[in-house]
Amino acid sequence: MSRKVSIAYTADYRDKSGKFVLPGPGWDLIREMTGVELEVFPEFLADVTPEQIDGYDLVLTRTLARWSEKSFVGNNQLLSLFRNGVGYDRIDVAALNDAGVMLCITPDAVRRPVAVAIITFILALSTRLMVKHQLTRDGRWLEVANHHGYGLTGKTLGSIGVGNIGHEMFKLAVPFGMKHIAFDPYLAQGALADVDVKLVDMDTVLAESDFVSISCPLNQGTRHLIGEKELRKMKETAFLINTARGPIVDETALVKALREGWIRGAAIDVFEQEPTPPDNPLLKLDNAIVTAHAMAFTDEFLYSVWAQIHRQLSQVIRGEMPEGVVNPSVWENPRFRARLEKFLDSTR
Repeated sequence: MSRKVSIAYTADYRDKSGKFVLPGPGWDLIREMTGVELEVFPEFLADVTPEQIDGYDLVLTRTLARWSEKSFVGNNQLLSLFRNGVGYDRIDVAALNDAGVMLCITPDAVRRPVAVAIITFILALSTRLMVKHQLTRDGRWLEVANHHGYGLTGKTLGSIGVGNIGHEMFKLAVPFGMKHIAFDPYLAQGALADVDVKLVDMDTVLAESDFVSISCPLNQGTRHLIGEKELRKMKETAFLINTARGPIVDETALVKALREGWIRGAAIDVFEQEPTPPDNPLLKLDNAIVTAHAMAFTDEFLYSVWAQIHRQLSQVIRGEMPEGVVNPSVWENPRFRARLEKFLDSTR
C-alpha cells in the first residue's frame, strides 16, 4: 500500500501570530496537491536540525533558515529543498552535495518582480517621492517646490551583476534614455546586446553611474563588496540601490556615506541583519528609502513563485529531474538515487 508524500515548510513562512506570510492562489496549488501531507516545522531555529527534517521527503525553505552539514546528519529520506527565490547564501551547497540532496530555486518567478522593484526605487529616488510625500502629508505644500527631482534622460545606470534580474532591469529601463553600464566578470559582451549595456570594470561603474544597482549573489567574494573605499568612488550626486543581499554592502560605511554626503541617497530592501534592529541608523536617514526585503512581494510574484515550486514538486514526485536545480550533479549521486528509488517504490 502506497504512502503519502511528506512535505514540510520552515517556520519562517509564518509570522509571530502563526499567519502564513506568502499566501495567494499559487500557494493553493501546493496546499491542494493530492497524495501529499503538508506540514510546517513546529518552531523556527536559525540552524535547521536533523530532528526537524526527520520523516520528510521534501522541504520548502525561506530566507532566514540556515542549512549546514549538521542539518543532514543521519538523514536518508530528504530528496530536495525548494527555495522561493534565487538567493541561497544560507544554504551550504557543498553539504547538500555530500548528503545527496537537491536544491531548487525559482529564477523565473523573481526576475520581473525584483527588476520592477529596482525601477521603482530609481523613480522614487529621482523624483524625491518620499520627501514630497511627507511634506504634503504635513501640510507644507509650498515647501515641495524646494525639493526638485532629477531627470533620467542622459543619466548613467550601472549594475553590479547582470544575471536574470539585472538583465530584466535594463530591459525595463530602456525607455528612460539612460546610458547602461555594468560589471559582471562572468558575462560576455554579446550576452547584453538586446539591452545596450557596456561591460566595464567595477571602478568604472562606481565612478560613472548616477544610479548603482546591486544584483549579484552573496558569497565569500561579494561580502562587503561595497565598503567605504567603493562608496567614496561614487559621485556625490549618485544613488545606491540594493535589492540583492544586505551583507554585500557594509552598512556602517553606507550610513557614514549618507550622513556625510559622499553619495546623494540610497534605496535598501535588504539588510546585514534581518529583521533589522529598530535602532539601525539607516532607518532614520532622510536620504534613504528602506523596505523590509519585500519590494518584490506582488500578486504576480505570489502566484508565479508557488506555481514554479508546484511544478518542481510534481516533477520530483514523478521521479523526474525538476527545473531550477542549483546542483544538478546530485541527480546521479548514489545516495540520492537510492533514496529516490525508495521514495518512488513507497509512494506509487
